[in-house]
Amino acid sequence: MTDLPTRRSRRLAEVSRAREAAAAPATVAIDLRAPAPVPEIVTGRRRGRSTPEGTRVMGILNVTPDSFSDGGLHLAVDAALDHARHLVATGADLVDVGGESTRPGAERVPVDVEQQRVLPVVQQLASEGIAVSVDTMNASTAERAVELGAVIVNDVSGGLVDPDMSRVVAETGAGFVVMHWRGHSDRMYRNAEYTHAVEEVRREVELRVAELIVLGVRQEQVVIDPGLGFAKRGRQNWEILAGYERFASIGLPVLVAASRKRFLDGVGSTAGAPPADRDLATAAISLLAAERGAWGVRVHDPAPTRAVLDVWDAWRAARS
Repeated sequence: MTDLPTRRSRRLAEVSRAREAAAAPATVAIDLRAPAPVPEIVTGRRRGRSTPEGTRVMGILNVTPDSFSDGGLHLAVDAALDHARHLVATGADLVDVGGESTRPGAERVPVDVEQQRVLPVVQQLASEGIAVSVDTMNASTAERAVELGAVIVNDVSGGLVDPDMSRVVAETGAGFVVMHWRGHSDRMYRNAEYTHAVEEVRREVELRVAELIVLGVRQEQVVIDPGLGFAKRGRQNWEILAGYERFASIGLPVLVAASRKRFLDGVGSTAGAPPADRDLATAAISLLAAERGAWGVRVHDPAPTRAVLDVWDAWRAARS
């Protein structure tokens, strides 16, 4: 056993070293590496469109068996690739590849399963020159997807699920879609309680972005998404859309992701009809979002959205 004088001398030595350290000037580690460039699809011009800074169309590719609208249709790699090419051919500026359903009530998918679904698709599409976004809450999936060519990480949790996501985004320079989130799909509706939905969602999004910037994500990497359908019930989604300008006033690009969601049921289509019947309502929202300056709209079927945006482009071009 160590005797008391020896323990006392060791403790005095520890105190002395602590005092010396406190008196020494603070050193700050400075990272001299140049930051990774933010992808042009986030900050730059849209190629081949009459409105260079116009609204981007993000085509949805669900490589899942259980997504609410098209689960199982594109689960095989070849089927996913064929559909992605179709999305681009019919008007998508980029393709959002996801391997985990976030429909209401959905359960989490193991990371290795998610990666088996999405990474081969991301790699092939990127090799063909298609702009790819990866729809994931897992930092390891995001990191690997960016290594394979994805240019945007679309995280419905805004980086809250995986604490390593902010590091991945900061280090890679990828675009980062930060969605408003109040919990996983299997319990999010328990948290759909708001006194004033627009202001509360706006405040929570703004706070999350501030936290990400502190963690090293650059402001120019961020696109915000108010999270239609996530922890929001029918009318609350319409309030969010009607309050679009409040989100735009944050000063960051805005993604509107209304496509085929439940709150559109019976609006411009027969109530209870299949989700695909909501594509015209989706296109109408895309146009209204574009008129208000949205960075992008996320849609299952780009064709009707591209049609209304091209008409709007032609109308505006004739007035200039």
